[in-house]
Amino acid sequence: MIKFLIPILLILCSIGCGNKIETADTLSKNDIDRLRSLKLLDQNERLFQFYSEFKNSVAGNFYTDKRIASYWLDEHDQSKNKIQFAFYRDIAKIDTIYYAGATYSPYMSIERNNGSSFKVSVNGTKDEISHFFNEAIYKWRQAKKP
Repeated sequence: MIKFLIPILLILCSIGCGNKIETADTLSKNDIDRLRSLKLLDQNERLFQFYSEFKNSVAGNFYTDKRIASYWLDEHDQSKNKIQFAFYRDIAKIDTIYYAGATYSPYMSIERNNGSSFKVSVNGTKDEISHFFNEAIYKWRQAKKP
């Protein structure tokens, strides 16, 4: 039994472990166009970092010079799509969760001024995760300054 599990785990890891934090320079034109079509990225908006838990065409988490956003597009049922974002001026609080359990990625909990919230997930090395979180929070704090 173990003899069969090891190759299966290696295959799953090679498929699922290839995700990395990207920038606007490393995302494809199709990825950028998708964000624009979802109304998550304006023409004059600058994307800093992006992470997908799956395929970029299905899921993404990112921050720009104007907002923090997350999306999940269900390939079979559009009613299950989740497209969420908040402009920095509309964010009341950001909490970071570095350890979300063995099966979940670290995430930021974004709480809007109106009390609603959403999660922005990211994974990578501890330093990469910390950099993603710290830079997003820095952009938010800079935007909140009078």
